[in-house]
Amino acid sequence: MMTEPQNLLTDLPDNADGEAAEILLSAAGMTIERIVSRGDSSPETGWYDQERHEWVTVLQGRAILAFEDGEEHTLRPGDHVNIPAHRRHRVAWSDPEEETVWLAVHYD
Repeated sequence: MMTEPQNLLTDLPDNADGEAAEILLSAAGMTIERIVSRGDSSPETGWYDQERHEWVTVLQGRAILAFEDGEEHTLRPGDHVNIPAHRRHRVAWSDPEEETVWLAVHYD
């Protein structure tokens, strides 16, 4: 188990091929991941329909999170959303000028 401090905003993965996700911790019933996007968005038909609930926050950058029912949220640093399992959603836009760093917690 890692005990050395790490910074979520440094050593960002290269996301030249699209959004980059990195699992930081996985335990019974929960996964925590860092996601980095820059100008990325999900395809218009690319709805996420996840088996687990997801709590997500933006640590850096900006993004628009869209839901299949038409609801949309512009997220800035510090904004967070809890997404129930099977609530279809997608990233409609992320800032092309800087990396958007997300912290996502997937849980049962």
